[in-house]
Formats: sequence, C-alpha cells, structure tokens
Amino acid sequence: MTSPLPEPSTWSTSAQSTPLQPLQLRASAFSRFLFGNSGMAPVWLLLRLYVGWQWLSSGLEKVGDSAWVGANAGKAVTAFLQGALKKTGGDMPDVPGWYARFIENVALPHATVFSYLVSFGELAVGAALILGLLTGVAAFFGLLMNFAYLFAGTLSSNPLLVLLGLLLILAWRVSGWWGLDRLVLPRWWGLKHEVDDFDFSRR
Repeated sequence: MTSPLPEPSTWSTSAQSTPLQPLQLRASAFSRFLFGNSGMAPVWLLLRLYVGWQWLSSGLEKVGDSAWVGANAGKAVTAFLQGALKKTGGDMPDVPGWYARFIENVALPHATVFSYLVSFGELAVGAALILGLLTGVAAFFGLLMNFAYLFAGTLSSNPLLVLLGLLLILAWRVSGWWGLDRLVLPRWWGLKHEVDDFDFSRR
C-alpha cells in the first residue's frame, strides 16, 4: 500500500510552479565548492598565473618586435594571415570559408591595426590575469584571441588555453580571490561574501 500524497500546502515551491514561472536553480554543493569557495583560491591562483604568463610573455615578445609594434607594424600579422589563407583548400580545410573572407576583407586591409590590437591585447590579458583583476573578463578576451588563432588554423597551445580559460570564467568569483578581484568585485559588481556549509550529502 502506497503512502498518501502530502497536502498541497506542504509541496515545494518548485512543485507548485508553472512551466512559465522562472525558478532559481541552486548549484550543487560540489559546483559551489569548486567555483565559488575561497578554499579553492590557491588552485585557481596557479592556473591563473600559468595562463597569465603565457599571454604576458607572448605580448612582451610582440611589443619588442618591430614587425608587430613599430616601423614595420603589420608585417608579421600579414604573413600570419596569408599563411592562414593557404589552409583554406581541400575537402576538409583547416580554415573555414567564412573566416577566410573575414581575413581577406577585414583583417588584411587593416593589418597594422590588428597588429597593435593583438600585441597589447595579449599584454593586457596577461597582466590582468596575473594581478587577478577582473579575471573572468580577462579570461573571456583571452578566449576570443584563442579562437581567432584556432580559426586561422593554428593549434599550438590554444586548445589547452581555451580549456583553462573556460574554467577561469566559470570560477570568476573566486579565481581572483588571491588578487585584486577580492577588492574590486564587491565594489564594482556588488559581489557579497557569505559562508556556505557545503553539505555534499544534499542533492
């Protein structure tokens, strides 16, 4: 014999909600611990410093190269983009057709502008990640550059940086806890710090 259903007044709010009523879905205890607990800050610090140094060192190298910044700015970008256009042929090209059109009609005619954007963009992303300043935003712009390189047919370390960048974005509230975000986020975004018991037995 089955037990009777509880009275409607004892049902949870989610059970009473209509399909059109928005609900606040609470993350699991594990997810909150991984992406929102300051106890994970040392782990995120190490990942943040690694990704940040990759961007910063690459940006420093470009800024010190006249083919990227200076009298010959745009030369290196032009060579890179022309190399990407050579990867558009065949049945399974490394560079998709729509991106090749972007290269031909937008990037190449403004190679000098893109040269400065890439050089100082890498510097800015790297510095922000190392300092822990707006970590989620910095990781997002890092991802944009990673995907730009991937669409241009360049593999290198981009897949790894994409993965780490996505994790830093997911952990934006705590990935900069050991950094300037600890001071900046509460002021600019109104982020509040609160205690969570992280009971992993709750589903």
